[in-house]
Amino acid sequence: MTNAESIDEATGVLDPGVARAGSAAAARRRQLDISQRSLAADGIINAGALIAFEKGRSWPRERTRAKLEEVLRWPPGTIARLRRGEPISTGERTEAVIATGGDDVPLIAQAVVTAVHTLGGTAETLPPVDDEDFTPRVSAILSDLRQLEAVAARAARISKVTPALIKALSAVRRRIDELTMLAAAAPGATLGQRLYAARRRANLTIDETAQAAGVSDDDIAGAEAERPVTPAAAAAIEALIGELD
Repeated sequence: MTNAESIDEATGVLDPGVARAGSAAAARRRQLDISQRSLAADGIINAGALIAFEKGRSWPRERTRAKLEEVLRWPPGTIARLRRGEPISTGERTEAVIATGGDDVPLIAQAVVTAVHTLGGTAETLPPVDDEDFTPRVSAILSDLRQLEAVAARAARISKVTPALIKALSAVRRRIDELTMLAAAAPGATLGQRLYAARRRANLTIDETAQAAGVSDDDIAGAEAERPVTPAAAAAIEALIGELD
């Protein structure tokens, strides 16, 4: 049976990175309907060590992490990357499903929904909005979610639109909406996050927002996607945000 290595367990001090990785692993395990008992029975990790890891109180050994990643269908090193706060490229991995799965829309939809749940577990470990680490971390999650949205939207364009694919698109966009509105409340919120929130509160479309700001639709969509915009467009968008707020 495999045990875990303790992380400041005696002092009760939690490593935020361990908490982030543990929460994401727990969300992924639940998504795949894998019980703690089954992991222990298969000799992956005992229940006590798994609970401690998922609550951020311990860090599994490298061999145990490798076994967990295999069971959770994650690429090698994912758990360590989650601990370091690095993007886990869920959009790129889901894009690979399209490349290898052809027009297997159910598989694509399932992959997108699973990735959204995984990112949801990561989002649950975000620090308070006034923490200096909040904006970089939430922006990384939103970047992955936008990749997933692009994957699902592309599948809808090139394949038959199915209820499963619509559900996947809805799940991605709902999570983007929730996290962007939260991100906009942070002191370090980006221009795109503040623009999205102001536009949503005013119930404006991208086209209507562009007309109001005197910029192009691409400027509005680009800013919200965190793509660079010209200084003139950024100034016009800032002015509109001030008027809408």
